Amino acid sequence: MKLGFDTDQGIGTRANLGVVVLETDETLEHEFRQVFDLPSVALYHSRIPMVRDIRPDTLARMEADLPASVRLLPPSLKFDVIGYGCTSAATVIGSDKVAKAVQAVCPKARVTDPLAAMIAAGRALGVVRLGFVTPYVAEVSAQMRGKLEAAGFQIAGFGSFEEGDDQVVARITEASIADAVRAMTRTPCDAVVISCTNLRCLRIISELEAELGVPILSSNQALAWHMMRLAGIEDAMPQFGRVFEKPLTR
Repeated sequence: MKLGFDTDQGIGTRANLGVVVLETDETLEHEFRQVFDLPSVALYHSRIPMVRDIRPDTLARMEADLPASVRLLPPSLKFDVIGYGCTSAATVIGSDKVAKAVQAVCPKARVTDPLAAMIAAGRALGVVRLGFVTPYVAEVSAQMRGKLEAAGFQIAGFGSFEEGDDQVVARITEASIADAVRAMTRTPCDAVVISCTNLRCLRIISELEAELGVPILSSNQALAWHMMRLAGIEDAMPQFGRVFEKPLTR
């Protein structure tokens, strides 16, 4: 028996979103599932090759691989926004080059990455003085610090776990991250940035904001917020941090 059927417009009638995740990342998808649990919003993932050792040269290699990873997203869809899920590589490659590589495949999609997202989130919150927590080796941390300062922010306090192995980074405990954030607020700051998509911290952001009295921005949280706002999704979701109460700064 041949069965009849009807069709509709698919899942993403509100927005179709794509994200390119590092081969070594164990955290971003888990945290994104929580944030993007929204009706009629479809989120699709692709992976990009990456070795465990995080250095400027290994990060820079991903620029050439980005178009192939984007091509693995469903070709039948018109993507509203595509995010590239690596803070450190976006820092090394440059957000403009990341966007160019993605738009070589999906020219009409808007593009963001965690560095661009955190800059946009900081501006939306109106913050200037940042506490800055990273897991990176010194050279990568220094490059990101330079990008934030070039965007108009001041680094009031800085600390790094100085761990170059991405598998180890994914296993740094929430308690260790929370202690690092608390240490950054010993020097007055307007907000604290937690950099790296592989650090597990989405669950503790609102708790730390309530405890410390300042906004907390993480790579995954800021990237999710920026992707949503670029897609025209203005939902307020303060359970994921104060930034989710803010629109984009035009």
